Amino acid sequence: MSTSHESSGRGITEGRAFRRVVLKLSGELLAGEDKQGINVKIIRSLAEEIRDIHRDGVELAIVIGGGNIFRGVKAASDGMDRAIGDYMGMMATVINGLALQDFLEKEGLVTRLQTAIEIKSVAEPYIRRKAIRHLEKKRIVILAGGTGNPYFTTDTTAALRAIELDADVIFKATMVDGVYDSDPRKNSSAKRYRYLTFHDALVQQLKVMDSTAFSLCLDNKMRIQVFDMGIEGNLKKAVQGLPIGTLINATGESKFYE
Repeated sequence: MSTSHESSGRGITEGRAFRRVVLKLSGELLAGEDKQGINVKIIRSLAEEIRDIHRDGVELAIVIGGGNIFRGVKAASDGMDRAIGDYMGMMATVINGLALQDFLEKEGLVTRLQTAIEIKSVAEPYIRRKAIRHLEKKRIVILAGGTGNPYFTTDTTAALRAIELDADVIFKATMVDGVYDSDPRKNSSAKRYRYLTFHDALVQQLKVMDSTAFSLCLDNKMRIQVFDMGIEGNLKKAVQGLPIGTLINATGESKFYE
């Protein structure tokens, strides 16, 4: 299976299989075992891993969630206005973005924090052409504030930004090791996919991303790789095109790990 971005006109180099990547990080990942807030040990380790792949020449945009601080959907279910809850969730992603930016810059990396809702004192507004220019200059772009609109998840943000920025792939870095044909917590015989087609994911109603995000990826043939970010070295392996987690693609055929 080819992992190069054939339409880009730019080749890949040794040590990486992708030219430009959108890394989707959940807020829960930043909390770790603390469940809430920001675990400094985790965010420092994450910054170190990002530093290592950046040295390989990968152009990297990071979409960050805010569920470790506030979840708009949960607040809405408890009686809060959904739109207000979602705007509060967007603000939570900005807090996470600032924290990640701080630790990345401690590793000597040049970053830009862009937000879909304007907070000029701490971040640039998201402007597509400016974000692309930052990436071309090898700056890491952290994308916070979701899409700037309520009722959309940060999964949808990742899909939208990946398409806008002409990324090769979305790395959905989670706390699970890939996509299974059934819930492994309920079925001990569940099998994990190595490769998965969009078609099979839809037919089997596998919850890779929310439906809006998944539809965007399907329509635009945007690959998604799901892997466990909690395992040290997995991010570098993903960048190198090694078979970790599950790669979802528009072509080929679905295959399980043996």
